[in-house]
Amino acid sequence: MALRTSPTERQRRLGAELRRLREQAGLTLNEAGALIDMGRVHLTHIEGGRTAIATDRLRRLCESYGCTSSPLTEALVSLSEDKGKGWWSAYKKDMPAAALDLAELESRATSLRSYESLFIPGLFQSEDYTRAMFRVSDVVTNPVDIDRAVEFRMRRQAALTAEDPPAVHAVIHEAALHMRFGGSAVTRKQLLRLVELAELPHVTIQVLPFTADGVAAVNTPFCLVASHGGVLETLQMDHVGQSTLRHDPDSIAQYRRHFDRLGSVALPPVDGSPSAISHDVRDSLGLIQHILYSHY
Repeated sequence: MALRTSPTERQRRLGAELRRLREQAGLTLNEAGALIDMGRVHLTHIEGGRTAIATDRLRRLCESYGCTSSPLTEALVSLSEDKGKGWWSAYKKDMPAAALDLAELESRATSLRSYESLFIPGLFQSEDYTRAMFRVSDVVTNPVDIDRAVEFRMRRQAALTAEDPPAVHAVIHEAALHMRFGGSAVTRKQLLRLVELAELPHVTIQVLPFTADGVAAVNTPFCLVASHGGVLETLQMDHVGQSTLRHDPDSIAQYRRHFDRLGSVALPPVDGSPSAISHDVRDSLGLIQHILYSHY
């Protein structure tokens, strides 16, 4: 079987987890390969996500590495057996690999925790807002490509209304609520959509006000995507013109702390219930309403 030249995030993650377990067990590639009658080079390709591993061999490796977590073993088996097919497969020629990886991650997610500093999170964006963003960016410039990119982002949002949707918790900086894309009408509609989405039982939206204290060090948008019942977690970070995915334990732990800190200093979550709307409390809903009625 030919080696993969561009492994997906799922395939890379499987390899990285197997390498981590092997190193924790203190085994060399030669020693580990001998446990399942496999050469060092072949195992190297598995750990690099460049080739597959049979389920029986995968289970034997986990056992030999001393993995006592049945949920982790089953998560790795799931990664190995998953064909990676889904609605995003139709966009392979149009979208970058990182976008496809993110769509696949979101479709398998059990929870999503994100922070956005200047934009509304992609899963919450209205179609008009998304289109206006792409029109002023240099990521896509051709009208046909813009249409395709907008369509892709809208299809990602199906994760919010799936039969078993992930728990979504977003902290959005107040600056993002003031950014205008497509004019006042589009921005107003987008802000109203935030309130509407927050009514979903599995969606939590907090606004981080300009007055929040001690968060200047967190300026990069990020999302923590947990899957397989939370056994696996991936960090997605947005940089200028690109998105990166990481899953090393140190990065995950660092950004968990960042998110907890952001959530602790952000305003209380949006609550669109009648009782919440009528009370006089400084919360995320109140700030969104203030921006709506004072600017739009």
